[in-house]
Parts: sequence; structure tokens; C-alpha cells
Amino acid sequence: MLNFRKLIHMKKTIALLAGVALAVNSLWAQHYVPTPENIQSRQEFSNSRFGIFLHWGIYSTFAQGEWFMTNANINAKEYAKAANAFYPHDFDANEWVSAIKASGAKYICFTTRHHDGFSMWNTKQSDYNIMNTPYGKDIVGQLADACHRQNINLHLYYSHIDWTREDYPAGVTGRHTKRLDKADWPSYYAFMNRQLEELLTNYGKIGAIWFDGWWDHGKDSIPFDWQLDEQYRLIHRLQPACLIGNNHHVTPYEGEDIQIFERDVPGENKAGLSGQDVGTLPLETCQTMNGMWGYKIVDQNYKSAAELIRLLARTAGKGANLLLNVGPQPDGNLPQTALERLAEMGEWMKKYGESIYGTVGGDYTLGEDIVTTRKGKTLYLHILNPKIRTIDMPMAYGVKEVTPLNGDESPLYKCVRGRLQFEVNVPDDSADYVIAIKMKKAPF
Repeated sequence: MLNFRKLIHMKKTIALLAGVALAVNSLWAQHYVPTPENIQSRQEFSNSRFGIFLHWGIYSTFAQGEWFMTNANINAKEYAKAANAFYPHDFDANEWVSAIKASGAKYICFTTRHHDGFSMWNTKQSDYNIMNTPYGKDIVGQLADACHRQNINLHLYYSHIDWTREDYPAGVTGRHTKRLDKADWPSYYAFMNRQLEELLTNYGKIGAIWFDGWWDHGKDSIPFDWQLDEQYRLIHRLQPACLIGNNHHVTPYEGEDIQIFERDVPGENKAGLSGQDVGTLPLETCQTMNGMWGYKIVDQNYKSAAELIRLLARTAGKGANLLLNVGPQPDGNLPQTALERLAEMGEWMKKYGESIYGTVGGDYTLGEDIVTTRKGKTLYLHILNPKIRTIDMPMAYGVKEVTPLNGDESPLYKCVRGRLQFEVNVPDDSADYVIAIKMKKAPF
């Protein structure tokens, strides 16, 4: 995941290079045609609307976030010694998945290998993995089993960059963690693909591969060839239904199945990482529950449940999923505050999930005060500002009824000359006051 505080200046250069990279990408001899299984997976992905991101690795032992290695310029061999102390004795995959499922999330995206190069599964491609720790058990395997058992889709994060392996040609990060004179892209590329083959053949059905790190070579004078086409074909050959997303902050490349926006809902760019145009692929916004992705002991600045619910509604209002991050502790527990937030979101989703799951973005918004989602002939009005008292919105399809989902009495309304008008009494402590508007016909 990109450290936006340190690398925000990269975005303009990346944008300039994106056009060149896309031109190279357009030269593919074989164009990507998604299979029927893939198209179905895209629809299921969009219908889910809510997933949980889990950033976990040996960096949690330092409790300084997932970028600690390169931020502190730690020598890779010294950093690797943390593996000898990594013993998440309280890790229980079934408990994790149960808590996440109770939140209303439909899928989990787990960091199999982050930028520090440590693999959280029983890989045969490197000794630098979870099996060579005091814990010695396959984390990905346990999580996959629990997800399959509880009917939660599992997505796998995989870093394209590596601050430890010397064959990875270092970009703008990790330049002081290892030797730079032994770069061997063919060797590293083959290593990655062998690892991806393991992940896609040994752990059952995988919902998506979530790549990160393209931006590491965003400042190169000559665009770096990541050879994505061949890698993407490998994934689709091994599991045709598996979706591919890449957190590269530019227009999606051919072969990708979802479009990712980091720290912003699609169409916004407040964090400076998501200035790309919104395309036609299924959309996903990834955001932290507090400030960091990986566990950082001093980062207790958690967003309130109300903030997270409003973010979920605003994301769904853009026709996108919310991938909300939790950084597990080194002992294998999810932070208590994160568990509390998940539980609170779950209670809200039990009452109002119909306004989120299986919806598309509505046509009407009012800044961040009101967003809409739609399912068939039902438009869901999400009032995110409790101070709102009057609704006056365009309505071209006629109205049959207006019903608050919290059980409040239906308001008197009028729908004339293409405008729907009524009064509302939103409680001051409301995170998202949802009103179902039954239309006489669907927009399309």
C-alpha cells in the first residue's frame, strides 16, 4: 500500500507516464475477453459492496506500520530477524472470519506478501516465509479454510515490489534496505509467477488477486515493463473466475477486472492518489479504519462507526465497494477497537443492508449530505447529515410510496413537475437515515 504522506509528489509523474504505459499495453497481441465465469464473479463482487482488508505480516512485530522497513532504512538481513520472533499464538482464523462476517462484509482481502517480501504461506519459492518462524503454520491456508467454511470470499493481496530480494530492480522505495547491483528482473518475475501459481492452485477458489506496487517505478524516465499481460493471463488460466485488480492509481489495463481507488470514493481525489477517470469495470475503494494499514501501536485514531457507515453509503452511492482495512496485532488478535467498529457496522447492516447490497449508484447526490443507491424500482435515499429537514429532489419516474427503513411513520410527500418533496425528522445521533422510495418504474 502506498505511503501517501511520503509519495504524494509521485502522482503527477505517474499520470504523465500512464499514457505511455497504456500505449505499450495496447500493443498486446492477444486481447483479453473475460470468461462467463469471470463476468459472473464481477457481478457477485459488485453485489457484495463491503469487504475487509487485512494488512498483516512480520512488520506487525515492530508495531510501526507496514512501511517501517523502508521508512527507517533497515537492512533487509537485520529486518528479517523479526521472523525469529513472530509467534501469533492467539491467531484463530475462524474467529477472524466470524467477526468479519458479522460485520456484514462479504469478502476478505489478505496480504499474502507485502513490500518487505515476507510470505504468509507455505511457499516453496523462498525460505523467507511463515513456516520458518516459531509459529510455523500456514496463515493463508488457515484463513482460506475458514473463509470457504463460512462462505466468505477470499481475495489475496500480492506486492509487485520487494525491499528484501536483491533480484527485484528497486524503484523509488527500498533503496537503502538491500544491495541494488544484483537486480535481475527475469529472475524476480519468474519468482512472482511461481508464487502466484501456488496461491491459485493450493488454496481453493480465490475471488481476486489484488496487486500493489506499480507506482514504485513511477519516476523512471523510461516506463518500467511489469509484463502484466503475461501475468494476468497466468491468473485467468489458473482460475478463470478470479478477478484481477491493481492499485496503480491509473486507468485500468487490459486484463484487469476491477478498478481500485485508494483512500477516496471514485471520482474524488482528496488524498491525491485517485485522480484516474472512473471506468466501466466494477469499482472498489480501499480505506483505513484508523490511519495506518499495518498495525501501529500509537495509531488509535479510529474513525467512529458513524463515519464508517457514512463512508460505506457514499461508496455504494458511487456504485463501488468499500474495502475497509484492519491491521492485526503481532499476537494474532484483531485490535479491540476494530472489533467494536465491525460489530457496530454489523448491527447497522442487519437493519439497512438492503440499501447497500446488490445496489447500483443512484442518480441524486447532495454533496456529502445525501447520496442515493438503487435496486430495481426502489431508490434508497441516504441522509448522512442529521440537520437535513427538507427533501426536494428530482424524480422523473413517479412515486408509489416513501418509507423510512427504521420504522418511522411514512412522511407526507408530493411529486409534481418532476420534483419529489417531503419533510424528514432525522435523529441527531443518526449515522445514515435511510428512506426507501418506491418508484412507478425503473430508470432503465
